[in-house]
Amino acid sequence: MKNIFKHTIICAFTIIITMSSCNYLDIADNFEEAFKYDSIFVNKTNLERYTWNIASMFPDEGYKFDKLGSYACDEAFSIMVSDYTSLDFVQGNITPTNLRSFNIWNSMYIIVRKVNTVLNNIDKASDLNGQEKDELMGYLYFMRAYAYYRLIMYYGPIVILGDDVLETNETADYYDRPRATFDESVDYVCSELERSADLMPVEITPSFFGRPSAGSALGLSARLRLIQASPLWNGGSAARRTYGTWKRSIDNVNYVSQTYDERKWAQAAAVSKRIIDMNVYALHTVKKMPDTAPLPDNVPQHNFPLGAGDIDPFRSYADMFTGESPFARNPEYLWAQRSSGLENYSRHAFPYETYNGFGTVAVPQKVIDAYLMADGRTIENSSERYPYSTDGIWNNGTDLNFSGYKLKGNVHKMYVNRELRFYASIGFSGAFWPMLSTSNLSKRNIQFWYNLNGNAGKNSTRNLPYNVNTTGYSLKKFVHPEDSWGAPGQGTGYENSRRLEKAYPIIRYAEILLAYVEALNNLTTTHTIQNYQLSRNIEEMRYYFNMVRFRAGLPGLTDAELASKETMQALIERERMVELLHENARFWDVRRWGKYEITEREPIQGMDMDADGLAFYNIVPVNQTVARNRVVDKKLILVPIELNEVRKSPSMDQNPGYQR
Repeated sequence: MKNIFKHTIICAFTIIITMSSCNYLDIADNFEEAFKYDSIFVNKTNLERYTWNIASMFPDEGYKFDKLGSYACDEAFSIMVSDYTSLDFVQGNITPTNLRSFNIWNSMYIIVRKVNTVLNNIDKASDLNGQEKDELMGYLYFMRAYAYYRLIMYYGPIVILGDDVLETNETADYYDRPRATFDESVDYVCSELERSADLMPVEITPSFFGRPSAGSALGLSARLRLIQASPLWNGGSAARRTYGTWKRSIDNVNYVSQTYDERKWAQAAAVSKRIIDMNVYALHTVKKMPDTAPLPDNVPQHNFPLGAGDIDPFRSYADMFTGESPFARNPEYLWAQRSSGLENYSRHAFPYETYNGFGTVAVPQKVIDAYLMADGRTIENSSERYPYSTDGIWNNGTDLNFSGYKLKGNVHKMYVNRELRFYASIGFSGAFWPMLSTSNLSKRNIQFWYNLNGNAGKNSTRNLPYNVNTTGYSLKKFVHPEDSWGAPGQGTGYENSRRLEKAYPIIRYAEILLAYVEALNNLTTTHTIQNYQLSRNIEEMRYYFNMVRFRAGLPGLTDAELASKETMQALIERERMVELLHENARFWDVRRWGKYEITEREPIQGMDMDADGLAFYNIVPVNQTVARNRVVDKKLILVPIELNEVRKSPSMDQNPGYQR
């Protein structure tokens, strides 16, 4: 996340840690660092440079292999365990003594300490005027809250330091701090995020793209509030089953509330509605073009957002991920970053060897089946007009072209008549990859076939078993039609394709709309939060859910669907799975819903990679050691704290199921 904030690195800090204190407090300042602190606060230039240097300590969110997210849940799979620490996590290999890249406890608390140091000395910069000070303090509050936010997402309850900059060279008991409860942690971080939102700019100019804004802070708050309101953390059977016996050792208080509180849903709804009412954000849309795919009869022809009559749904969704639309002016991004990691991630979607990709981003069949048909029906209940069939090749002899996308006439029937987000996101067997930027014309306009003897199948690579797709589905969501990694034997081994600069969305407006609808759906009475009267308002739910659906070219909700809380919850869960695919939402969604163990016990399925021809299209469990060794254990809802840390601090409890 080095590019999330504008920053200038002016010095490298040497951190000396003594055994008398916990590493995460970064207590032991040496003389060199103390000397630099004296110079930091003499003027606003040094102060601002030091502040942006703190921001450089956050990681690139678009580099997904070493983080919790897609590969640690049911929306992605690979057999490259050595490179994908997420897969190590789902196999139970991450322990308090072997955390690999998941040990962010120390680094986030170092950020907290550095922010607190600046806040405690900011008045020393006499040339910092009132408005400049307020804005800088807003960013500082945000950085501290964001560090805490990342700790909550990984570890659950946190140690709250407030504004303290702890003294050095104290005895061990001075640094012994207990963890707050989950509710205390979320309440504190959300209050800090809202505090920062009041001081940060509402809008960011394109030249400062990547800096957070007031909406970024509120977006993180909305996400945390939704998690806090959800079954795992908000009483009920999921909370009792998972965390009923997890109590703080110093006072026997439950870390996770065992009493359901509906007001938490209202709090989540209120923050989401506050973002909506800012009138700054909107879903990204592209105007209808001559080649726009025709809408099914049951999709309203009204102009967006009351229908999809004046937009191109495929381009509206696809272009904000591929780099085709200027990301610095995208009204859907509450917060996004330029991401070199995302470029690396998209390369993994290309086949290995012949096309110089890595071939390891595999999407499970479960995700494929979640995509609706063009008219909004499920694959289990498809219509005569848009049928779903697993019986043979489409073979209509004619390619179908829409919105710049080519659906070849020789693909399997199960990939025809699907909703447009499917084609924008999934590379299935027979999907067309233009790769227009390569000068090697033989490597342009290629269909990738994942069957055994196909050009992207097992027999196409010499580097088995690693660099091969294991489900028969790749991810095209972040791939532009011009993206290409060239061909071997051309100078450096591959060409530098155009590969448009892309932005990784940390928070999108679509997520806020779905969060608002989910929060309203769980209300049974009216709550007053921040001057909002919040209830299960059917028309509010219809309007904002339908925005997401219409942008995708799908029909809106029916009265029958809206009438049932259970039906709506199922629709929301499916919509989030598809809309937010590979945006690091699913891992936390299945956990907060209390469905982690259910979803993880389902086998990873895909096409029969050991077969050829039509036999390839049999849906089978993935037959790989990694898939068989996946561990289902409720302790894997959270990451353990490093063993050395909890042993140095007697009052700090370890997460359930892990060694102390």
